[in-house]
Amino acid sequence: MASRRLRMTRLQWLYPGLGMKRRVLAVCAGGALIGLSGWLALGVVVTSGRRHDVGGTWITGHVALAVGLVVASLLAGLVVVALGARSLYRFARAAGEPGVLALRSDARLALAVGVVVASRLAGVDVVARGPRIVAIGGGTGLSVLLSGLKRHSSNLTAVVTVADDGGSSGLLRSSMGTLPPGDIRSCLVALADDESLMSRLFQYRFPQDGGLQGHSFGNLFVAALADVTGDFERAVQESTTVLKVRGRVLPATLESVTLHAELEGGERVAGESTITASKRLPLRVWLEPGRPPAVPQALEALAAADLVVLGPGSVYTSIVPNLLIPEVREALKRTRARVVYVCNVMTQPGETDDHSAADHVRALCRHGVAGMIDVVLVNDTPVSEELAAAYRAEGAAPVAVDDGELATLGVRVVHAPLAREGDFFRHDAAKLADAVLRLAAP
Repeated sequence: MASRRLRMTRLQWLYPGLGMKRRVLAVCAGGALIGLSGWLALGVVVTSGRRHDVGGTWITGHVALAVGLVVASLLAGLVVVALGARSLYRFARAAGEPGVLALRSDARLALAVGVVVASRLAGVDVVARGPRIVAIGGGTGLSVLLSGLKRHSSNLTAVVTVADDGGSSGLLRSSMGTLPPGDIRSCLVALADDESLMSRLFQYRFPQDGGLQGHSFGNLFVAALADVTGDFERAVQESTTVLKVRGRVLPATLESVTLHAELEGGERVAGESTITASKRLPLRVWLEPGRPPAVPQALEALAAADLVVLGPGSVYTSIVPNLLIPEVREALKRTRARVVYVCNVMTQPGETDDHSAADHVRALCRHGVAGMIDVVLVNDTPVSEELAAAYRAEGAAPVAVDDGELATLGVRVVHAPLAREGDFFRHDAAKLADAVLRLAAP
C-alpha cells in the first residue's frame, strides 16, 4: 500500500496546473540546444576538409559564422538547462514544505499547490487558479476566512449579506438609501493586496466625535461610488479593481431588505441591530420583502464551485440572511460542491447563548438548508481559563461540541485547531484556511 501511495504521489507531479511539465520541457529543450551545438561542431570538422563539396566550401568561407552558431547554441542550451534545473529544484523544495503537499491528495488540490508554488517562484499572483471556493456570510468571521484562503487560491467568491442596518452602514443606508457597504468593504479589504495603501485607507475610521460620525473611509467610498454610478454592484466591482482584490465580492441581493425576527416569548422585531441588541434569543428570522432576487453571478459561482463554505459568523444575522434568498437556497441545494459549515468558536450573547455546535446547525436547518450541509468544521484549540472567565463575564462561552448529536443531524464532524488567543479568542486565518482546503478533496 505504501509503494502504491508513493507512485500516486509521483503521478500527481504531472497534473495540469502544477507547471512540472513546463519545467521538464525546458530542461529537455536546453539539452536539445546542447545537442544541436555538438551536431554543428561535428559538421564544421567533417565538412571543412571537403572544400570541393558545397557544404565544405560554404563553411570554409563562413568559419566565424559557423563557430558562432556552435557557441551560441551551446551557451543557450547550458543557460536553459541551468534555469530549468534550478526551477525544478526550487519547485520540489517548496512543494515539500510541511503543510503544502500533505494537505492535498488529488488533482484539484494539487492544482492549488501549483498556485502556491508558482506564486513563490514568480513573485506574482496567479489569477483564477486554485480551488473554486464560494464563501457565504458576513461580518468579521467571513473576512478572516477570506484573508487566509487568498494565500492558496485566487478563484474565490464571497457572497455577502446586505441586511446590516447598524453603525456606519446603517447611517449610510438611512441617509443615502444605499445598500449597507460595511460587510462588503471588510471582505474587499480581506481579499486585497496586503501591501496596498488603499486597503489600509479603506479600513480607516473617522473619529466618533467628528462630523463623519465614525464612518469608515471604505464605507463612504463604496456608498459615494454607488450614488455617482447609480449602481451598487458596479461600485463594488470598481472597488475590487482599486484594491487589487484576489477573487470576487458579491452582495447576495441588490434589493434593499430588512431582517425580521421572532424572539423567545413571541415578540417580533425588525432590523439586524435590534435583533442583536435584544436580550431574548431569536427563534426564527425572515426577510422583507420575502423573495428578493439573487445576484446572478452568485448563482453561477455556486453552480461551478468545488467547495461552499458557510461562515464563520453570526448565525442569524450574518449567515442565515443569505440563505433566506430563495434562489441562493436553491443553488445551494443543486450544487455538486461539498458544503461546509464553519462553527463559531464562542457563543454570541443575545443570539446563540448556550448554543452547542448542534444547536448552530439546527438553527441553519430551520431556515431551509436541512440536508444540504455535508461537513461541520469545529475548533479543538482550548481557551485559557483567564480568557474564558473574561468571556463568561460578558455572557459568552466556548461552543460545546457533541459529535454524536451532530451525527444524528446527518453531518460529518471534523475537528481541527482553528483558533488563536490574544485579546480575543477567534479563528486564526491561516489555520482556518488550511483546514478548509483539506475538505476540498472529494
